[in-house]
Amino acid sequence: MKKYQILRFCLLLLVLSQLAACKEEKKGGNQPAAGGPPKDMPVQVNGFVAVEKRLAENLEVPGTLQPFEETEIRPEISGRLVSHKIVEGASVQKGVLLAKLFDDDLQAQLKKLQVQLEIAQKTLERQRELLKIQGISQQEVDLSELQVNNIKADMELVRVSISKTEIRAPYTGRLGLRNVSLGAYISPTTLLTTIRQLNQLKLDFTVPEKYGSLFPKGKQVQFAVAGSRRTYTATVLATEAKVAAESRSLTVRASVAGSDPVLLPGAFARVTLNTGGAGQSVVVPSQAIIPQARGKKIVVFKAGLPEFRDVETGIRDENFVQVLEGVQIGDTVVTTGLMAIRPNSKLVLKKIE
Repeated sequence: MKKYQILRFCLLLLVLSQLAACKEEKKGGNQPAAGGPPKDMPVQVNGFVAVEKRLAENLEVPGTLQPFEETEIRPEISGRLVSHKIVEGASVQKGVLLAKLFDDDLQAQLKKLQVQLEIAQKTLERQRELLKIQGISQQEVDLSELQVNNIKADMELVRVSISKTEIRAPYTGRLGLRNVSLGAYISPTTLLTTIRQLNQLKLDFTVPEKYGSLFPKGKQVQFAVAGSRRTYTATVLATEAKVAAESRSLTVRASVAGSDPVLLPGAFARVTLNTGGAGQSVVVPSQAIIPQARGKKIVVFKAGLPEFRDVETGIRDENFVQVLEGVQIGDTVVTTGLMAIRPNSKLVLKKIE
């Protein structure tokens, strides 16, 4: 008897579970598929009325600050360093003596030639007096004059050699680090220090080749550097004579006046370039443009339905894009929900931007 009761109870549970499953299926059949709205539900979007506006295309390119002049100070000849006035980081004037090499042998040679010159000049004077009374021939006087001139030429050569032992500042600037010490034997390959002209700097940057003609000599560009909130101005000096084949870009060099301590040679600069405007033209927000494999599209709101149009764009700025073809002034362009819109979708405008 108990076995029959248990069997009836199991059958009852099975029937109840099947009835519950059928109810769930009926309830679920009335709901949309998980993860998406019903097919007939409209897509809520924002719109923008196409307007006419003047755009100016700005580019931001990297640049590098360079000293206006930079020279490695090296000796012209080999010798022992006997003195120097290289103060690291100090500013020096043009022509200041920076270092001196041993030149005692050259100074002795110069003194010897000076004595020879004095004797040769006295001999020439006596011979000229003798020539007046026909006591000597003109040829002997000419030979004495030649000897005097030869000694003077030798003295000039020695003076030039002495000048090569003196290393002077080629221009007014700031010295770098000193790389030698007193008593060192140095040669033309030895780097003593560097000097840089920092009261004026150079700014080097590159631009795409299509913009090369927009930067003539005298044009001003703006740039900024890390560590400063200021915007600095540079004046274009020249452009490179050819376009770099690897990057298809053109190098531009500009001068930066002033001696702001923030502006250091080698510093990275963010150069902002104004490449000119496009006049009054139809513009739409950048987010309204839909990139395609071939070309670009835009969605225009037409009586609650989307109209997909192929467009041709021009220059752009931070917020807007110039539309050359495909949009007219007054068209309402969809700016949001573009990924959810299909050709047969119904649209509802939430807001006109």
